[in-house]
Formats: sequence, C-alpha cells, structure tokens
Amino acid sequence: MWLLAASVLLGALRAGSAQLTLVGTSIIEKNDCNETVVLPCQVTNLEQRNEKVMFVTWKKQGVTFFSYRGENKKFTIDPAFSSAKFFSQADLITGTASLVLNSAQATAGNYSCEVIESNREGEVKMELKNSTVVSCGDETPEEKCGSWFLLVERVVIISLGCLLVVLCTALLIFIGLKYEIEFQKKVCIIVTLVILVIVAGVGAALFIQDGYTAQNQAGLGLIVIPSVILVPLQYVMFGIVFDSLLHATLALIGWKLLGFIIAVVGFALCVPACPPLHGSVLIAGLAIMALASLFSLGYVFIMGSRMKDHPRPGKAVEEPLNDAKGVMLE
Repeated sequence: MWLLAASVLLGALRAGSAQLTLVGTSIIEKNDCNETVVLPCQVTNLEQRNEKVMFVTWKKQGVTFFSYRGENKKFTIDPAFSSAKFFSQADLITGTASLVLNSAQATAGNYSCEVIESNREGEVKMELKNSTVVSCGDETPEEKCGSWFLLVERVVIISLGCLLVVLCTALLIFIGLKYEIEFQKKVCIIVTLVILVIVAGVGAALFIQDGYTAQNQAGLGLIVIPSVILVPLQYVMFGIVFDSLLHATLALIGWKLLGFIIAVVGFALCVPACPPLHGSVLIAGLAIMALASLFSLGYVFIMGSRMKDHPRPGKAVEEPLNDAKGVMLE
C-alpha cells in the first residue's frame, strides 16, 4: 500500500517538475518618451541552466515573431520586429528571456513568452498598451510621462518663431518705405529672410509631430538655432536708419541676443530630457526675442515719424554744420 502511495507522490512531483514557472508583468504601458520597450519574461525554476537545451519563443496575438534555438544559436525574427533582441542574452541561462523592442515596432497588443528547457516548458502572457497621459509631475508620481512637449507648448514655440520672422519682415518693409536701401543690401536681407522662413517652416513641420524622436529634436533645433541670424540682421537694419547706433538701439540688439542665449540654453536642456523639464526656459528665450523685435519696430516707427523729410538722425547734426561751412566760404 505504501509503495502505491509513494509512486503516486513521485508521479505528482514529476508532473509538477515538467512545468517551468515564468513571471512577468500583466500590463505594460509605453509612451512617446520611450525609445525602447522591454517585455519582461523571467524563468524562476531552471534546472540545467544550459543554453543548448533552451528554446525561446515570443508571440504577438498568437503569431510567432521572435524565436531563439540555443542548440545552434539560431534566431528567427519577423522583419516587422527587426529591432527585437534579448534584454541580456548572457543572462538567458539564469532565466532572463526578456525582450527589447524599438518603440515604433512595439505596437499595442497581447504578447506571450514561451520558454522550453529540454522537456519542460512554461508561458507567460502580457498586454502592451499606449499611455494616453501627456504630462509628468513630481506631485503625482503615479502618472506616466507622455509626449515630449505638450501640444500647447509646441504651438507656442512655433508661434513665437513665426512672430520673430513676421516682426523682422515688418521692420524691413517699414524701413524700405521710408529710407533708401542699397539694392545689393536689400537683396541680401530679403534672401536671408526667405531662407529663414523655409528653415523655420521645415522645423515646425518636424517639431509639431507627436513623439520623442530625432525628427522632433531636429525640428526644434531648426526653429531655435537659425534665429541667431535675426541679431545681425537687426544691426544692419538699424544701420540703415541711423548713421551711428544710439544707446537705445544697442540695448535692443543686446536684449535680442540675450533672448537667443536663453533660448539656446533651454534647447540644450530640453533635448536630452523627456518630458522637457526646462521647456519654459526655451519659451522664455523666444518670448524675450519677440519682445525685443516688437520694441525695435516701435522705436524705428516713432523715431521715423518724428523726422521731417525722413532725415537720418546722424545727419541732423551734419546738415547745419555743412550749411555753416557754405556760408563761411561765401
């Protein structure tokens, strides 16, 4: 009788040992800040710890897209998941069969990990979801970080970039209507503005898209970095109006340069961080540049309106002196 009981118990133990125990996370969330996604899969009761007797299979919606046969170290990967790789192949013999996927290829759905060790096997299932939260804050750590910049922030940044170009163009038109500009200088200024508009337009098209990618980063760079051209451009346009730059004009140029420096610092702080913890610095820099451009337009408009026959301020002193010299010669 005891022999029968022992055989039954031994059979039960053998049946239990025929299964591998796999653990993972039932629900995984990804967001735009993720460059890669890790699908966890860990075996807790490996016995042989020999890669040659292991076979790993990953499936999505029941269809195999990644498999690895340790006997001949052969990978079979679906082209749609070409970025798939083990989180650490060296740790496979310790039970780590987790998979890493590029964020673009890690689409939402049901995934499963199956591991076989000789005649023992086990499986774990999980669901990958897209996170819909688009903010991240210290006060609510349970939130998931989302898009690199909020939509309203992207709109503000692009709007400020456009405003800079519009204000600079308005200043050029006003100066062109009231003062004579050398043809060559006029062509150079217009060409510079056209190039700036094209570059900023391309940058806006890349930056407005959702995600945290090299395209978004390049788009933001095309909006911020080329705006430095507006600083020497404003200097040139002030030089057309005034024979010698007054303290007010130099202050306005310095104001715009300061705004550019702040915007570049903000850009440098934002690029490596998702979400951008210092996006307000970048926006503040562009806003300072826009204000400097607005005040520059207003200053030239006021000074130009006060002049009779549109004389340049530097010439207001020269003309009486020239008249005096003429009288003395007579």
